[in-house]
Amino acid sequence: MLKNFDSLFDLMEAFPDEQACVDHLRAIRWRDGEFCPHCGDNRVYHFSDRKTFKCGACKARFSIKVGTIFEDTKLPLRKWFMAIWLITNHPKGIASVTLAKDLKITQKTAWFVLHRLRHAARAASFNAPLKGDVEADTTFVGGKEKNKHADKKTPGSQGGANKAVVLGVIERDGELRAEHVGDAKAKTLQGNIRRNVKAGSAVLTDEDSAFIGLDRDFNHLTVNHSKGEYVRLGGFVHTNGIESVWALLKRQIVGIHHRVSPKHLQRYVDEMTWRFNRREMRVTPRMNDMFACVEGRLTYKALIA
Repeated sequence: MLKNFDSLFDLMEAFPDEQACVDHLRAIRWRDGEFCPHCGDNRVYHFSDRKTFKCGACKARFSIKVGTIFEDTKLPLRKWFMAIWLITNHPKGIASVTLAKDLKITQKTAWFVLHRLRHAARAASFNAPLKGDVEADTTFVGGKEKNKHADKKTPGSQGGANKAVVLGVIERDGELRAEHVGDAKAKTLQGNIRRNVKAGSAVLTDEDSAFIGLDRDFNHLTVNHSKGEYVRLGGFVHTNGIESVWALLKRQIVGIHHRVSPKHLQRYVDEMTWRFNRREMRVTPRMNDMFACVEGRLTYKALIA
């Protein structure tokens, strides 16, 4: 039976020991039936320690953590559970330095824990296309040239030049998709929008020339921010929804992490998107949703490669 926990205090009461955590993870991971993480067979034998199992087909012995982001972890699951509560319930996430202090672990371990949780929060390989009224926009991530030391400045880099580009598309009253893309060219942005949005939908953007041509597949409507226009047609045409997402992302990066490398930017975008798409959920369902995403191991070697 799954437990409820509306606060971090409730969480610690619900999971007083390691076995309680193992049982909860097992209840979620095997909610549709037991299986071996090595071969997938459903003939699973239980040992009396309640922590290990054996496959009746391949004969491998394993724990419930094998094949998940928890595999080979040296941390107790109670600390993982606390980390999951913190990253899923703080609107802007949590810094690795803060998590290290909260859990009494090293900053390096905390950084790896958070990246494994972001790995769990990564976008699914296929989602149903967005439809109806969809807003699309880009944002640039990177320090302002005027704030850099003279030897760090790049001539001609004002605006978005030499910055990472993130494209977001959001269905009004629906799901958000966000991706770190290679550039802000029309081919890149429009290709991404066509993959994520159902043809015939209303796509609402600003006046960026990279969006010119979307009207071949969508009802493309724009607002001209450069001329001080932010809403028109009785309040229907605007990009306020996606711009509020960018404000949230920037507050997460600048206020919590201070700096994010382009190499790992997509992981931070995935974390923000995951939380945003579950913003209406209560604490327990949202946290259990993270537990349901833990399939797939991420090694430290792969992370820093």
